[in-house]
Amino acid sequence: MSKPNKARYKLSAVRASYADAVGGDRVEVETDDGKTYSFPHPLFTDDDTARRIDDAEGDEGKARVLLGDQWPEFVKSGGTANDLMLVYVAARSEMQDTLTRHRPTKK
Repeated sequence: MSKPNKARYKLSAVRASYADAVGGDRVEVETDDGKTYSFPHPLFTDDDTARRIDDAEGDEGKARVLLGDQWPEFVKSGGTANDLMLVYVAARSEMQDTLTRHRPTKK
């Protein structure tokens, strides 16, 4: 017999709820030439990628981890490591604000 008011969350529903709250599981960056690049939203970054970001040296190292194969094209489009890290910091900051207000769905 189940307990009344027992908290049970369905993982896919919780993930979808948070993805919706933060605007998706990826962050998109548009350069001035109109090209769009993306990286995993900080909330949805897998452990391996998060470790590689933490271990990377400087903004360029972190930016290369975030964009992966997109990095050379991002630079050709006029983007810099500092630009990308500003976007990353903004996404993390926005995420913190959202997480304090958001209540995930249980089903």
